[in-house]
Amino acid sequence: MFDIVSLMGKVKEMQQKMQQAQENLELIKATAEAGAGMVKATVNGKKQVIRIEIDKDLLKPEDAEMLQDLIVAAVNKALIAVEDKGREEIRKATEGVLPNIPGLNLDDLMKA
Repeated sequence: MFDIVSLMGKVKEMQQKMQQAQENLELIKATAEAGAGMVKATVNGKKQVIRIEIDKDLLKPEDAEMLQDLIVAAVNKALIAVEDKGREEIRKATEGVLPNIPGLNLDDLMKA
């Protein structure tokens, strides 16, 4: 027989685990590079850029446009990487809490 009280308890437990996982997103970091490592970008799980590293050889006025393109590329790669890490963290945090419900997709929780 269907136990609504047990299911409600599981939902509350999942909500608590989801909240904790979302709070931990700031601790998740990903770094990506562009231009053979000449530009590196680090972002956290809340999709905030927390560090940009630029090779000194790129700091010339004539290389400004290329530098801008490399920064954008590195940041975009890092954002993709951290989203994957965050999704995995949320999956781990909620694993086994709720039964497998067809159509339940928690991926939207990573979208900013």
